[in-house]
Amino acid sequence: MKALITRKVGMSSIIADGGELLPITLLSATPNVITQVKTAETDGYGAIQLGFEQAKKPGKSSIGHFKKAGIIPKVVREFRVEEPAEDVEVGKQIVADIFEVGDMVNVTGTSKGKGFAGTIKRHNFKRGRKTHGGQSYRRPGSIGSMYPQKIFKGKRMAGRMGGGQVTVRNLKVALVDSENQVIGIIGAIPGPRKSIVTVKGAK
Repeated sequence: MKALITRKVGMSSIIADGGELLPITLLSATPNVITQVKTAETDGYGAIQLGFEQAKKPGKSSIGHFKKAGIIPKVVREFRVEEPAEDVEVGKQIVADIFEVGDMVNVTGTSKGKGFAGTIKRHNFKRGRKTHGGQSYRRPGSIGSMYPQKIFKGKRMAGRMGGGQVTVRNLKVALVDSENQVIGIIGAIPGPRKSIVTVKGAK
């Protein structure tokens, strides 16, 4: 299993071997610690729980749960696996060089919150005409018919935009700096700077 919990640093660019300028997103990949290994026999499914960074004020339940790992992490994420490998054990560190340049990964983060947005910004609706007596410039227009007398769930309307979990699939790793614990991935990744981003190898 190739997976890491990282923190977004920002965007930069590198020059590829062919001279092409590639936009990359830099991720701070400080060592992750395996805090729990779940198996089908004990938990009903296989998974590996990773911890990231150090918690400042842990609770008593966290201290007991992470006692074997030797660290009380600030961020915890769980990654499903069919069956954990034999060398996977609690307390083992996973560092940035688990990935290699050219690997394809799936990246998950929390997108930037935009607040309450209208239909034009949220769903790319067209605005109404501004001439010939048109009064519906940025209104959504009709949202239903006479029958049935209800609005179906999922109707595209104004509402809260952003601030949700977003997964971008099949991005390519362009940079792995194990000395500075940084990973560079080609393309944009959801979320603001300093946000938590999980990177998992694409199947």
